[in-house]
Amino acid sequence: MKILFIISILALAATGCITKSSARKQAQQAYLEGRDSVLKEQRASQTPGIKIIGAVQNSQVPWVVGLTLAQAVATANYLDPKAPKQIIITRGGESATLEPKDLLSGTAVPLEPGDVVELRP
Repeated sequence: MKILFIISILALAATGCITKSSARKQAQQAYLEGRDSVLKEQRASQTPGIKIIGAVQNSQVPWVVGLTLAQAVATANYLDPKAPKQIIITRGGESATLEPKDLLSGTAVPLEPGDVVELRP
């Protein structure tokens, strides 16, 4: 009878416990998942957005894939009641000038991370 009691206690103890190596693997997996999550957040926050210079409420617009000039200006909330007379986009140190009529005509002008858009009155 004592032997059955001891065997049943050992069986219960064995089913509820995990080994040190198993616990170590679980802890390592949790650490790696947490680290990967933090790295993804850091990369996302380091992605440069679009800077808008001019009469806008929000001078920084987050960049997303497919962002166009019209979307960026709308997101920045252009405040001047008159349309800008000139739009300058600077990318990698090189500038390009656009006419506002091109923007208003529906021409999609794609933007890249780090672009600077200047809206001149």
